[in-house]
Order: sequence, then C-alpha cells, then structure tokens
Amino acid sequence: MQSYSKNIKRLLREYIVKAYDQELHRELVKLDLSFSEWRDGKIDSDELNYRIHQYHSGASRDLYKKYNNSYDDTNVAYAIVTGILNRDEIPAELLEAIAGLLEFFQSVKDEGELNASGE
Repeated sequence: MQSYSKNIKRLLREYIVKAYDQELHRELVKLDLSFSEWRDGKIDSDELNYRIHQYHSGASRDLYKKYNNSYDDTNVAYAIVTGILNRDEIPAELLEAIAGLLEFFQSVKDEGELNASGE
C-alpha cells in the first residue's frame, strides 16, 4: 500500500470494513437460502451440511483472506468500481487518494475483464 496520510488510512480502514460487510452479507444471504430450502424439506440435512462446509471453506475463507491483507487501497478501489461500495458515498479526499487505482480498475472493467466477486 502506498504511503497515505493518517486520515486517508483511517478512511481506507473504514471503507474496507464496509466492503467486507457488503460481500459477507451477500454470501450469507446465499447460505440463508439453503437453510430455507432445508426447512421447507427441499434438501436434506446432509446437503445443508455440505453447503455450510462449502461456504466455510470457500466464500468465507476467500473473503477473509481478501480483506485481511495489506492491500486496503486496492480492495477499496475494486469495491468502488465493481459497485460493492457506492462511489457517491465515498469522501472526495479518499477518491482522490486512490484515483490511480480507480482508473486502473475502471479500464479493466471497461474491457469486460472485471466482475464483482460472486458474479
């Protein structure tokens, strides 16, 4: 991560938590659907257990590794460009600080090479 002011580092930490929460919420909604199917008798306990295991060893682990590294600026820029975070809610000073990363991810997205996690 680049050298940022204390305020920018604080904002990056704040928005990395929000991005993680958004992605985690999306994955937990998917898991909740499996619980609904189980309660409705559409899947059995073994299938639900398998899906819980898949969530734990897959999406949950992947998100933990993604958001617990030292690339907060990269992850925040990615989250903004892919729509995980709403650009309109990001302070201008943070957008300015990570402008280069935003441009990079936007160019990759414009080429059709970038999708939000979980798509």
